[in-house]
Amino acid sequence: MQAASRIISFYWHGFRSMQTGRALWLITIKLIILFGFLKLVFSPDILHSRFESDDQRAAYVFENLTPLPEKKNSRGGS
Repeated sequence: MQAASRIISFYWHGFRSMQTGRALWLITIKLIILFGFLKLVFSPDILHSRFESDDQRAAYVFENLTPLPEKKNSRGGS
């Protein structure tokens, strides 16, 4: 337990004496929280709500990600 308190003390004193690093860490933490919140709000899990099995999900993703070959126009010609 003493090792854990020494590690916490080391980081606590290190962050207290930082000026620029402290601001950068705060910005980084804020961005992580912001993007985590945005992912939860704007990225619903559509595949789990629409399909029941992994096979159905895989088929849906495969159909939507693989391009279909273009059909050639068969007018005229021999």
